[in-house]
Amino acid sequence: MSLLIRSYRVSHTPDRNILLPRNSKPSCHIVRNRVRFGSISGFNRNPFLRLVYTRKPRMESVSSSSPVIVKSSLIDPDGGALVDLVVPESELGLKKSEAEAMPRVRLTKIDLEWVHVISEGWASPLRGFMREDQYLQSLHFNSLRMSDGSVVNMSLPIVLAIDDETKERVGSSENVALVGPDGDIIGSLRSIEIYKHNKEERIARTWGTTAPGLPYVEEYITRSGNWLIGGDLEVFQPVKYNDGLDHYRLSPKQLRKEFDRRQADAVFAFQLRNPVHNGHALLMNDTRKRLLEMGYKNPILLLHPLGGFTKADDVPLDVRMEQHSKVLEDGVLDPETTIVSIFPSPMHYAGPTEVQWHAKARINAGANFYIVGRDPAGMGHPTEKRDLYDPDHGKKVLSMAPGLEKLNILPFRVAAYDITEKKMAFFDPSRAKDFLFISGTKMRTYARTGENPPDGFMCPSGWKVLVKYYESLQENEASTQKPAAVVSS
Repeated sequence: MSLLIRSYRVSHTPDRNILLPRNSKPSCHIVRNRVRFGSISGFNRNPFLRLVYTRKPRMESVSSSSPVIVKSSLIDPDGGALVDLVVPESELGLKKSEAEAMPRVRLTKIDLEWVHVISEGWASPLRGFMREDQYLQSLHFNSLRMSDGSVVNMSLPIVLAIDDETKERVGSSENVALVGPDGDIIGSLRSIEIYKHNKEERIARTWGTTAPGLPYVEEYITRSGNWLIGGDLEVFQPVKYNDGLDHYRLSPKQLRKEFDRRQADAVFAFQLRNPVHNGHALLMNDTRKRLLEMGYKNPILLLHPLGGFTKADDVPLDVRMEQHSKVLEDGVLDPETTIVSIFPSPMHYAGPTEVQWHAKARINAGANFYIVGRDPAGMGHPTEKRDLYDPDHGKKVLSMAPGLEKLNILPFRVAAYDITEKKMAFFDPSRAKDFLFISGTKMRTYARTGENPPDGFMCPSGWKVLVKYYESLQENEASTQKPAAVVSS
């Protein structure tokens, strides 16, 4: 993802040139992208504006002597209830005993990440790996239709692949035990359905290309089995990685509780898989300022880096989390109004298709605003020198995607390094020559070569974390390239 940052000024008016006083509170109701201000109606021509200005923080009923508690859960999870698939303690012994007698399906590391995602409710209302009807809806419609006729977004197929040998071993069994990468049974899949895994169709419809070199495809799909197995998931314990970062992995349920504890009346989520530079911080701080100007009293930022599979040249999760912590320690972001948590999903790099999944999952975590930038979830074409996706299509798709109507989309503004002010600032076209755009590739080159970026690009302690990481890479490369010592006889 390029570090070019874009946004659009959020207007408080619909599709015509109507000026409203800054402190006015128009009566506004929105159905999909149709906006109605009092007696003024029309289709909003800015497809990125979907803000409900009349929404008020919900208050619990309390006695006059009790403090008023502001409820932050302003957005219901998809399906109306948050899925939690961890087996209750009272049933654990029986469930484990039953699983011991079931045919076994071994999970890869990425499979386990999806178990984590499903079991905590990030994919609500999905209750397990997809059966064929769910898979086809996801693959062809980017959504699932509920029994009541409503639609929830589900742009990525969340499936479990098995090989021919495993399929034979499962046979006619209705349930299977799931075995983690370390060999332990971690749960089960019940009332299963096995169906054909057409890899070419899945790849073409998810990525829009079957070109070689797509990271998730090469790492996972190409080498996976020819069958998909779906069913209802049960896990025996919350998924833990024991990597020193589990305390950052807050579930949707835990995040909603934390938003309530902080008495948030708006939650805006920002996902990234790169280190946080001062342009990102400028954007996040400006977003909070805009929400305050809209009348919210305590908007909370969910800084939510992706923590599952990423491609080999991305900065590893532990390094990113250390760098993020420095950003908060240095006060670049306010710890009182920021929650840093890890989003456990694997990364597809599937552009406009995948960014819908990223937004939908944050609905289930309780965020009602989602910040989207240039080329979200995108990457360079694996065989050609160009972007794989149109950089603007991600935010456009989010404004129209089925099942995301209740989420407020906040596109980026352009931020770059102002060489006159010596800091990251919003781009001013009238003095374009004063701005320097520092790409992610350029940032990594600085860190590898030990060259410092311009002052004000990133907090110094955060930059030291990156330099230390790339120095360690170079030391490892040097040690592996050393010729073996010659021992004379």
